[in-house]
Amino acid sequence: MELGVLTVPLGNRPREEAFEYFADIGVDCVELGVGGYPGEDHVDREALLGDEDAQADLLGLLEEYDLSISALATHNNPLHPDDERAAEADRELREAIELAAELDVGTVTCFSGLPAGGPNDEVPNWITAPWPVEHDDAHEYQWTVAENYWTELAEVAADHGVDVAIEMHPNMLVYEPHGMLRLRELTNERIGANFDPSHLYWQGIEVTDAIRLLGEEDAIHHFHAKDTKIYEPQAREKGVLDTTAYTDEPNRSWLFRSIGYGHGESHWKDVVSTLRMVGYEGALSIEHEDSLTSATEGLEKAVDVLSRAMFETEPGDAYWAE
Repeated sequence: MELGVLTVPLGNRPREEAFEYFADIGVDCVELGVGGYPGEDHVDREALLGDEDAQADLLGLLEEYDLSISALATHNNPLHPDDERAAEADRELREAIELAAELDVGTVTCFSGLPAGGPNDEVPNWITAPWPVEHDDAHEYQWTVAENYWTELAEVAADHGVDVAIEMHPNMLVYEPHGMLRLRELTNERIGANFDPSHLYWQGIEVTDAIRLLGEEDAIHHFHAKDTKIYEPQAREKGVLDTTAYTDEPNRSWLFRSIGYGHGESHWKDVVSTLRMVGYEGALSIEHEDSLTSATEGLEKAVDVLSRAMFETEPGDAYWAE
């Protein structure tokens, strides 16, 4: 495995300065935002498309700091009921796939998107229960929309030889492992997970079980290293479907935390070991969204924990079993 980072938290720094910093703290690879919510502070997607000189400049700078690219990130909503917003997200995703192929990057990370609850609705609708029955009908409508879009998009990814790694995220249609497998079954093997455990922790999903479930189908294309802490007193009062502002930390049921501040080092060693068991040897891409510390401190603490959890060598022969 490689230790990576989503570069968005350092988007206010020039690209070379950010790459130098990542190399200095022991990062092996970077996940670069190229559109959508991650933005494109370090990579101008449209400017790089088809421009071999600009691409060579980017790759040369990465090589200077001994970094590679684990994925291009463009998280947005291509299923949005607003046609203009959906078209923009779709264009970003398609161009990200095209750029990944030109850069010889194997993965694009994104969201599944979320449709409205019906053809005449104007806003996305996250369905969390099948009753009253109109919610179940809305959910099936959403899956029809998703199948129509993602079947074609998966073929685009296959034509370019690029994996599309979908982050299972609440307020998106695919937010848990069974939904991930459903979308994969409707499309092709290029569609898989950008496995971000932080969104699974607060839903009560056992992360190592989810890794095994998706790993059995070779459906983990990328991994976000990001932690979550559930604050039980608040959760006991209002549950975990919490709309309290992320910056109102004392009153939230849960917060995104730096690696090790939601779950201890032993847990992260178990996560890394389970990933190895299912054959995942890609990047552990640190995503910093901890509002209780700075980006640099959060990243450095995450590197510290993960560097001890990750294996540096290939498995040896099990001589004791012979």
